[in-house]
Amino acid sequence: MAIDKVREYFKKWNRDNDIVELETSSATVELAAQALGVEPARIAKTLGFKAGENALLIVTAGDAKTDNGKFKAEFGFKAKMLKPDEVLDYTGHAVGGVCPFGLKNDLPVFLDISLKRFETVFPACGSSNSAINLTCEELDKYSSNKEWVDVCKDWGEV
Repeated sequence: MAIDKVREYFKKWNRDNDIVELETSSATVELAAQALGVEPARIAKTLGFKAGENALLIVTAGDAKTDNGKFKAEFGFKAKMLKPDEVLDYTGHAVGGVCPFGLKNDLPVFLDISLKRFETVFPACGSSNSAINLTCEELDKYSSNKEWVDVCKDWGEV
C-alpha cells in the first residue's frame, strides 16, 4: 500500500508516527478539511502535470486553482493535468491520496506560494484517508521541493 511506502519514507526523520489515518475519507479538499477540522485552504493538495515524457508535481493550498498563464510562464509549456491512471503510474499513489512523499519515480516537486500564508498545512500521505501536519519549512524539506513557484489564482491572499 502507498501509505506504507510513505510511512517508511518518513522514518528517516522519525515522523512516521505523525501520519494520521482518519476514520473517514480525505480524498478531496473538502472531505480532508472536514475530517481534520481545519479550513479547506490548509489542505495541501498535490497536482500532477505532464512534462514532456515525464511528469511534475505541484503542491498548492486547498483553495488555490492553477493559473494557466502563470504555469506556462513558469515552466514554458501548457498545463496538462495527468489522468488518474497516469497519476498512479508516475507517483505510485492513487488520486485522493497523492502526495510528494515516497514517490514511485523521481519526479520534480514544486511548492506554490499559496501555502506560505499558513503556519502548518496538511498534505495526504498516500491513501484517501491519511494526512500529516507539517510546517511549510518541513513540507519544503520532506518533499525535496525544487523551488517555490507562483502558479495559482483565486486563493485568499492575506
